[in-house]
Amino acid sequence: MNRLSLEIITPEKVMVRQEVDMVEAPGASGAFGILPGHVTFLTTLECGEVRFFNDTVMRILATSGGYAEVTDDKVLLLLDTAEFAEDIDLSRAQNAMSRAESNLKQLSSEDRDYALVEGALQRAVARISAASKSPD
Repeated sequence: MNRLSLEIITPEKVMVRQEVDMVEAPGASGAFGILPGHVTFLTTLECGEVRFFNDTVMRILATSGGYAEVTDDKVLLLLDTAEFAEDIDLSRAQNAMSRAESNLKQLSSEDRDYALVEGALQRAVARISAASKSPD
């Protein structure tokens, strides 16, 4: 069976370098899946969950976005941040979400900090979502 060569890199380190069966990621135009033989493409990634499958095992990472490149059964994800679901401190992520929600209520969409706080909220939601799906 054909497999994909997956590499996931953040500015800090190489998170993943392995052969996988499938990759799912949050693209700018919506979530997408990649199987062996996929057409070559390049896209931006949004805040959300990256999933990859190896046999019957699924791994999940929370990401704040980045870029994906698919060429010749190779998938390269360059992510701004990435955290494996099982490494996420759920209570910390929930606190971050509560703080961001509270701060957003005090800002108008024209406020210069609005986008920053909204981004913090999106990251917290992605982390909570990924952590809730962790097999731990």
